[in-house]
Amino acid sequence: MKTPAPPSRPLEALRELTPARVGLGRSGASLPTDALLAFTLDHARARDAVHAAFDAKRLVTELAGLGLEVSEVSSQAHDRRDYLRRPDLGRMLDPDSRRALEKRSGGASELVVVIGDGLSPAAVNGHAVELVRHLLRRLREASVRFGDVVVASGARVALGDEIGAVLGARMVVMLIGERPGLSAPDSLGAYLTFAPRIGLTDEKRNCVSNIHGAGLGYDEAAFKIAWLVREGIARQVTGVALKDESGTALIAAKPVD
Repeated sequence: MKTPAPPSRPLEALRELTPARVGLGRSGASLPTDALLAFTLDHARARDAVHAAFDAKRLVTELAGLGLEVSEVSSQAHDRRDYLRRPDLGRMLDPDSRRALEKRSGGASELVVVIGDGLSPAAVNGHAVELVRHLLRRLREASVRFGDVVVASGARVALGDEIGAVLGARMVVMLIGERPGLSAPDSLGAYLTFAPRIGLTDEKRNCVSNIHGAGLGYDEAAFKIAWLVREGIARQVTGVALKDESGTALIAAKPVD
């Protein structure tokens, strides 16, 4: 017996399921005016997110309000122009910042959290403090001691490796603004690295990405990060050697109706 074909749906119906640009229509050989204007607006928002001012002082104040001890550092990229043209400078602490961290270091710590501006300072300004608030609770539940917190300007992901190494961290979590997209200019990412040191490459990291209002929520993201931190420390690995199975744990943790 021939299987009946599924009912056809117009392409425009996909727009109810995704923020991707599908079913936009056409006007002659071009886009309709509304679609073109929407694209132009989203492109402008993405560019603005890249060049937004990083409110490091406010972050330090609000994180201190959570009862955390916070340091503020800078990379060797001292302005946005250098940051965008020289990614290597964003991966290295400036000498003054390194000396300040060396003075603060009091020996090995279990976990260091670094909050860096990245390619979307707007994402960090908007989401970092609330994510940390949820992460504190989830780490307590996972019996992980929350250590140093460092706010870093001009930061690339690998800057966390040097910071973690200087502070003697077993694990570093870098919260950083991700490259803005046309549907998500304010997406925050979390990169986790066990035994951080200068020269590590990305296969040594786990990533929890797409943290923003229309993406991964704060508590779910915090649960994933805390699970990866706990398991990474217990197994002494991160990256390709640590499979993210937090989804199974999250389902098990949810109460049954």
